[in-house]
Amino acid sequence: MIIKKLLLSTSIAAVAALSSAGAYAQTKAAGSGPNPFSDCGIGAALFSETKWAAVTSNVIWDVGTTAVISATASPETCSGKRVVAAVFVNNTYAKLSEETAAGRGEHLTTVLNILECNGARHDNAIKGIRVAMKEAIADPKYVDKSALEKASNFYSIIDNAVNNSCSV
Repeated sequence: MIIKKLLLSTSIAAVAALSSAGAYAQTKAAGSGPNPFSDCGIGAALFSETKWAAVTSNVIWDVGTTAVISATASPETCSGKRVVAAVFVNNTYAKLSEETAAGRGEHLTTVLNILECNGARHDNAIKGIRVAMKEAIADPKYVDKSALEKASNFYSIIDNAVNNSCSV
């Protein structure tokens, strides 16, 4: 039974990859983009140096859906640290929100470290995150957003702050 499920999952993932490949191929030369199963998704974040483990993880995690979507919609996001940071923000959103309000905290430091922000620049990044989150929370539509939408928005705010404050 487990083998049948794994084969079905692999087949579904392959169909998804092939169907989305057409859209990606319209703008890029064949073979120029990331391999969705080994270079994108949770698998690539966890096993960046071990391709077979990345593929296996992506297929087991969500039948490769996240990996294929990220490779097709935004191949530039397939880099490991960005995926790890996005997962971290999603999993620790409530704690990160509290720490952002306080202006410091272990989770906030961790996400900045994942994104390779120099420790000396953390204060500037956190200031940027706090300003942008204050604006996001002030939006009347914020309350109606799902937890995933809030985490996604928060990740974008963090990523923007890191790009503005932490780049060398």
